[in-house]
Parts: sequence; structure tokens; C-alpha cells
Amino acid sequence: MTAREPGKDNEVVRVGNLPGRWTGLVGRRSELADMQRLFHGERLVTLTGVAGVGKSRLALEAAVELQPSFRDGAWWVELSPLSQGSVLDLTIAEALPLADMSNRPMIDVLADYMFGQELLLVLDTCEHLADACALTAQKLLDAAPGLRILATSRRPLGVPVERVLTVDPMPVPDPDDPEAAGNDAMVLLAERASAVVPGFAVTKDNQPDMVRLCRRLEGLPLAIELAAARLRELSPAELATGLDDRLAVLETKEAAYTVLPPWHQALRTAIGWSNELCTPQQRLLWARTSVFAGTFEVEAVRRVCADDLLPDKAIPALLSALADASILSWVPTGGSDRYRMLDTIREYGAHWLRGLGEEDALRRRHLDHYLDLARRGDAVWIGPDQFAWFDRMTAERDNIRTAMEYSLVEAEGHTEHHTALDLAGALWFFWYACGFLKEGRLYLDRALAADTAPSWARAKALYANGQSLFLLGDLPALEECAAEGTALAARLGDTEGRYTALNGLRLATLHGDPDRVVTLAEDMLATDWREKPLTYPPLAALVIGAHAYATTGRPEKAIVWLDEVSVVCARHGESFMRAWGDTVHAMAELARGRYRAAQEHARAAVRVNRRMRADVGTGIALEALARAVAATGQYPDAAWLLGLTTHLWKTLGQPQAGVPTVVAARQVCEQQTRTALGDNAYQRAFDAGYTIDLNTGITHALAATPPHHGPSAS
Repeated sequence: MTAREPGKDNEVVRVGNLPGRWTGLVGRRSELADMQRLFHGERLVTLTGVAGVGKSRLALEAAVELQPSFRDGAWWVELSPLSQGSVLDLTIAEALPLADMSNRPMIDVLADYMFGQELLLVLDTCEHLADACALTAQKLLDAAPGLRILATSRRPLGVPVERVLTVDPMPVPDPDDPEAAGNDAMVLLAERASAVVPGFAVTKDNQPDMVRLCRRLEGLPLAIELAAARLRELSPAELATGLDDRLAVLETKEAAYTVLPPWHQALRTAIGWSNELCTPQQRLLWARTSVFAGTFEVEAVRRVCADDLLPDKAIPALLSALADASILSWVPTGGSDRYRMLDTIREYGAHWLRGLGEEDALRRRHLDHYLDLARRGDAVWIGPDQFAWFDRMTAERDNIRTAMEYSLVEAEGHTEHHTALDLAGALWFFWYACGFLKEGRLYLDRALAADTAPSWARAKALYANGQSLFLLGDLPALEECAAEGTALAARLGDTEGRYTALNGLRLATLHGDPDRVVTLAEDMLATDWREKPLTYPPLAALVIGAHAYATTGRPEKAIVWLDEVSVVCARHGESFMRAWGDTVHAMAELARGRYRAAQEHARAAVRVNRRMRADVGTGIALEALARAVAATGQYPDAAWLLGLTTHLWKTLGQPQAGVPTVVAARQVCEQQTRTALGDNAYQRAFDAGYTIDLNTGITHALAATPPHHGPSAS
């Protein structure tokens, strides 16, 4: 991803995924200067400090300032939603433009991807995964000399090359200082107060109480922001007095602190006071929403948190009130309202949820909700609402992970419900079509290992895992998976044999046996599937079988099946498999010499794959487009497209997704294009495609308007 900094004579191209600044940064100029200085020589800098001191906000500001100095960008990885280090490397890969489709360990893929690059990796909120973060950071730093890492954590990671920079609270104002209003803590309090009370300002009358607030909160930014949110209903004097009173109570009950995380006393005071100012229903919802991870939607809160004490109809207003109090943050999405809770606030809520004896019940309700969501998505994925389901499920990624982790914990003692297998299997479309293939294999493997009893849930999970193993090219594991699936289907009485047949089709494809592929596909299609609700297996049989036809000199037969894919998908409003059909259709039309038709199908596939962020599908479709463009004699455009696809494959880690037929076709296209243009002209056009921003380049490819790239021949 790239962006240009506006309003500059010399525009700065910013590469990366840094989030927008949440708020303006107040103060911290000396810390930012220290970080600029450290990154001239150090490779890993960890910002440490107490909860609420502003480590993440400072890291973001530093990353924005440092970003232009890193040729390959600055990349933000949010770790707070993770509960296990097992998905750390996958999470880093997801933050980067890296969608690896190989069977290699992700840490090796990351190391190879970063080798030779100059980039800044920001690992935000590492303390609960400190050991895993330390191991990953050390491996990546060893592999990539141009890599720099900025981490935030309540404790150091313990890596030998680590430089620790402690972030202290803001200096607090002196009560006798006539210039106290200019103190950083005072400026922060006034700015945040004006956001909730328009026109609020520090005056001679309220300055003593504002100073008292800043001193009582000991300059902790999060505590100050929580206090500022309460100035909507309390005056500075009332708020300062309330905090004084609460601190006095807590100081007489120090034993109560021992059950809470070891936060700074001022922050515990501010959070506790905010909690006391909430209504009973707001406090209860605060505690219950602590089971969510990342962002969450109102409908999910209704399903997980509502009961007689929290009526369903009251949930939206209660969420809005918690956002007004800075307990929650509203997250604009362009769709349904979503909210986020800071880690420190979540920890406080989780503590009270345990105290209420509701933690297990709420986590189970959270799991039940996302299991229901997965089942509903499974049932309707092949249908007209595919894009909406893609958007919804990708937004729920963190909560899906949380639900999967809890289901695996539950599976250790309650396998009779098969919940982990049920959830992992129902999410097949999420793992496959939403871009989480390697993560899907991880969770499917864990669920299959935790619950080994014969069941239909296990059969479905084996089928889903077969999809991951097929696309990752792990033939031995797929053979084992298919064998068990076949035996289990026979034992359970699978009359249709859809799962068994599809895994057989996948095996024949990986074995490179196109005749066997065609035979199995024909057997799958010689059923009454056309009279039943449309499902994935027959569409896969049509597309995989057509590919076998197209790549073995039988394009006319391929076209018959691909036309059926197009008609059936159009009738049902299905997009994802139709895009794969269009990609194979482009290959078949190339084999028939219908080059314009091949371009149309390739571009249709790119449009859908781009919408669903399916980078591998986009790459294979662009390869077909380059071949079709070259076949019409547009060699400069073909060279430009080859450069663009090379750039894309670099971000994906495996050129041409490792598909032998695509690799071979690419090599032929390159040779023909280079011969037609000559080395110099070919390289100019190739470089123009390679260096363009990917999104811009794909837009040009779809519009058939590659930028000017010089003369067509040397």
C-alpha cells in the first residue's frame, strides 16, 4: 500500500499500512527525537512503560515520522487481540502484502520475504506474547539486515540486540506555576475535554482544579482521557474531588488491589472512578463485552451479552454511553456500527466478569454466537451475498480466533459436543476464500488432534482441511487426510460421497494426472446436483476438470464446462468460483486462439479477486491477461503486465503460485515478448510495470490502459 503526503512540493511516497492517527499527539518531542536517533544504529527498539502511558500512540507517531526513510515501508501489526503465540507469524504476514500459498513454515516465508528489504515492522502490545515475539524478532533480524523493529510492551522482550526506551508519564504541572496551562498534561486534558464539551477551555477559575486533576492522575495519558470524558457531566472541581475521595477509599483497602493487574495507582483510580460513575447496566455491559477481541458489532453484543438484566433493546444506547465515557471507541466502518475496547479497559472488565462468576458462561455464549455465524456463512456462501459475507467475516477475524481458541480449550474435556471440529469445518469458506488458508490449516489440525472420535463434524473438518492441503500443495498430508475421510464416510454412511470424491479430485490434480481428474470430475457431475441447492463441490469439479481439459489440448470440452460454471453462478449470484472459472476460461480461449475473449475473461476474474483481496487469484488471472495481450501483438503492454505480476508475486512469496502449467506458460510469454521487443525496450516496459503501485497498476490493467512505457522496439 502506498500513499502520497499531500501539500508538499516534493511529495513523499509512504509505503505501508500504518493506521490513521487516532488523535493529535501532545508533547513527547524528546521521546520522538530519542527514537529517531536510536534507529540510526539500533535494530530493535522496545517502548516499555506502565499501562496507559501512551506507548502505542507514541509508536505510531514515530513510525509515521520514520516511514519515508524505509524504502519498503512501515508496517503495523496489532497483537492485542491474540491470545496465543501460535498465530503470531501468520498475523505478521497478514499485515504485510504477503499471502504465501506454500507449505513452508511462515517464519521461513517471512524471513525470505524480508531479506533484501528495508522496512520498519511495528509490533504493538507484545507483553502477553513476549517470548514468542522475542523468538520471531530474533529470527527475522538475523535473516534481514535491512529490517528494523519497533515494539511496544509493558516489559522488555529480552532480545540481545534490544534497546529499551522507557516511556514515562507526562510531567505534571506545579500548582504555583502561572504558566501551568501550557504543561503537556494540562494541554492533553484541555484538548480531550473540548472534544466532549465544545468550547471548554482552561480559565483562571478552573485552572487550580485542572492542575489538581493532572497531579492526581500523575500525568498518565489514558487516565487523563478517561477523566476528560467525565467532564461532560461533572465540573473539574467535582471530578477532582471524586477522584480524591475514591483514592482515599482504595488506600484503606490496599488488599483489594492484589487481585487486579499491577497497574499504576493513578490509572486504577481513574478506571475505578469511571466504573463507579457508570450505571449498573453500563458496568455490567462493560464487564461482558470484555470477552470480545479486536472490534465487535452491535448485533454480536446483543446475542452474547443481552439477558433479563441487559435487555436486547437497551444494548445500542448502553454501547453509545460507554463510548461517550471513553470506555469503548466507536470504529467507523461504512457498514454496521463497530466498537473497540482498549486492553487495559478490557482487563478491568474481565476482572469484574470473573468476580461476577460469569466468565465461562459469557465465553461460551461468545463461542456459540460465532459458531452460529460460521454455520450461517457456510450455508449461504455460494450465493448472492458473498461480498457482504466476505466483509463481515474478515471484520470478525479476531473474534473468530478467540472463539476457535476457546473451542479448543473446551475440546480437551468435552469432545462429545465436537464444537472445535464443528467450528473449524464450518469456516472452510473463511479459510479458503477470505485469505486465511494457513491459519485454517493450523486450527483444523489442532481441532482434529483434540477430538479424534468418529463423527460427521470430523468428516466435515477433514474435507475442509483437504481444501487447505490441496491449495498449499502438501500431497503427503492430503493423501492421509483423504484416506481417513474415505474410511470415515464409509463408516458413517455417506451416500452422496461429495467430500470423499472432492478430495480424490484434489489428489489426482496434485499427482499431475489430468485424465484421472477428468474421470473423477465426470463422476461427480453425473449426479442430480443440478436439482439440488448449489454447493461448492460440483463447482470445484467443473473448474478443476475444465482446467485439466484446457491444459491438455482439449479447450472445446473445457469451454462446455466453463459455460455451465458461468450460467450456474450467474443464476445463484455466486462470484468467487465464477472468477476461478473466468481464469480457466481465459486459458481455454488462449488455447483456441480467441485472444480478445481471453482478455475479457481474465479481466473479469481480476475484478472479483481484487474485490475479495484474493491476491493469488489476481496474480494467475493477470498472468493469463499478459499472455492474451502478447498474443495480439501488444508486446509493450505485455511486458508491462509481466513486470506488474512479478511485483505481485514478490509480495506473495511464490511465483505463479507454484502451478507448473502457469510457470511454463509464463516462461514462453516472457521469451516471445523479449524477442519481439528486444532487451532494452522489454526491460523499460517491464520495469515500468514492476515499479508502479500495485493498486494503480491493477486499475490500469483492468481499464486496458497501461501507462506509457516508451517505444515498442529497440
